[in-house]
Amino acid sequence: MGNELFGKRKQALEESFFAKRDAEIIAKLRAKNEREEQKAALAKLAGTADDSLLNQLMDLGVTTETMAALALAPLVVVAWADGTVDDKETEAVLSAAGDAGIEAGEPAHQLLHGWLANEPGAELLTSWKAMAQTLGESLDESGKATLKGDLLGRARKVAEAAGGFLGFNTISETEAAVLADLEQTIS
Repeated sequence: MGNELFGKRKQALEESFFAKRDAEIIAKLRAKNEREEQKAALAKLAGTADDSLLNQLMDLGVTTETMAALALAPLVVVAWADGTVDDKETEAVLSAAGDAGIEAGEPAHQLLHGWLANEPGAELLTSWKAMAQTLGESLDESGKATLKGDLLGRARKVAEAAGGFLGFNTISETEAAVLADLEQTIS
């Protein structure tokens, strides 16, 4: 009877071990499948199949719900150009978000707020540039001009929001350099 009890206990422990291991494997497979599904949806929305770019976007926290925030990433980069983001710049970026249909509380709005609170890395602008170049390849000259004008207009408003001293030099040299870089990206 002791051997039978020991054998049942051993079997229960083995089953418990394998059930836990199987659950971990299943969870990893589900996570991988979810990521691939999200990547496919993001690829469709971004208009690119570039796996490297899509992985970068996902690593930045960009999802189909937050893709609209990525379109405003250059404004965030302009706001951070001088190393800090002041209240007026934050207001200008969030106003542009509202104009783009991004409302407070939405994931895209929360992502923008996070980027304004904590300076994003250079990969944000790199990812935006890759997306903009992909988009630019599918636009005619009129579409490119409209995109460029809209983007640079909004980015300039953010750069001017900080003000300068007594209304002079409202755009710093670093902000002007970022604006020039953005202009070249959409050429």
